[in-house]
Amino acid sequence: MTIWLLVVLVLASLAGLGFRQGAIRVGFSFFGIVVGALLAVPLGRLLGKLLGIVGLKDPLLVWALGPILAFVVISVAFKVAAAAVHHKVDVHYKYHAGDLRLALWERLNHRLGLCLGLLNGTAYLALIAFALYCSSYVTVQVASSDSDPKWMRLLNTLGRDLHNTGFVKVARALDSIPQVDYDMADFGALLYRNPLAQARLRSYPALLPLAELTEFQALGNDKDFTEAWQRQDPIMNLLALPTVQGIRKNPELLKSIWQTVEPDLADLRTYLQTYHSAKYDPIKILGRWRFDVPAAISAYRRAKPNMSSSQMQRVRSDMEAAFGKANLVAMPNKQLTLKDAPSLKIVPGAAAAGGAQTIQGQWQDANAGKYALNLGGADLAATVEGDRLSFKSDTTAWVFSRED
Repeated sequence: MTIWLLVVLVLASLAGLGFRQGAIRVGFSFFGIVVGALLAVPLGRLLGKLLGIVGLKDPLLVWALGPILAFVVISVAFKVAAAAVHHKVDVHYKYHAGDLRLALWERLNHRLGLCLGLLNGTAYLALIAFALYCSSYVTVQVASSDSDPKWMRLLNTLGRDLHNTGFVKVARALDSIPQVDYDMADFGALLYRNPLAQARLRSYPALLPLAELTEFQALGNDKDFTEAWQRQDPIMNLLALPTVQGIRKNPELLKSIWQTVEPDLADLRTYLQTYHSAKYDPIKILGRWRFDVPAAISAYRRAKPNMSSSQMQRVRSDMEAAFGKANLVAMPNKQLTLKDAPSLKIVPGAAAAGGAQTIQGQWQDANAGKYALNLGGADLAATVEGDRLSFKSDTTAWVFSRED
């Protein structure tokens, strides 16, 4: 119903405006609409960069406002040209053509203007349908309740009516947005509707470098965000949280997120559903690993079977204190991060000097579950067997279990 009301309103308004302004101005306006629609996207990218320079950081606003401003600028330019031409023709008929020709011209100008106004209205309706289709494609999927803003509820109503009336075919005929953009919108809605996917999302290999960034560490530790997400609070409330704003207002980070997720989007969706990745599962070392104190103690006991129980108890106590929070992150870019760990040269049974530290390194595939590691300048040979990763430094057997 709302779509037909919109159709009547737009066509009636543009027809009346066309009758009032005349054929010349309305004809120029039509060409301005066509040219503006064709150039809105390429020029919108340039204007988007200018918007970023003047301080607008929100990528959604930049993405939307760039083409809109380009369209408006082009339309205004054609209207200015139309006003100049109309003025010259009007002067000619008023002062040089005689009363009869003036009357005939005015009748023709107004009636033809009305017809062209209907043509302009049709063009505007097509563009409005396209804008409604693109916008509501996202908002309908993340609509939550009557707590959503009024503009969002109205947009969703218009988007649904667009489909119910079949007017969506007009929007799709104009649609030149890449399919991957819609796929990313679907993925965002999937995450919003499934807050329990957070744990799996965090462990997806391609996203490990992003998860180590300060912004995402803060987001993961934000209780307000986690609770709001689990409660399925309105999406606009989530986007307004300070930790989310910190990400939204960082264009370079958003670009990095897009470039990371886009190539692996299909694989990532499969991973969230099955916990298996066809792309990354064959690379056994990838993922998060937590130091396995009992397994490391067992390995130490096997290496020194004659150690007394009191000595073994001391080793256990010191190892739990030194290695209890140690974890390792192996990323697809061949980078390693060993966190909350003591020195690689620590001797079991001795107090850890210098406390916990973070050690950066790299890994290389050595085939058959074997990997060559370089951690803090030390070259180490690692083995991955199932959900266990192990390597040995000069003094210590390091054993890790894969995090769920």
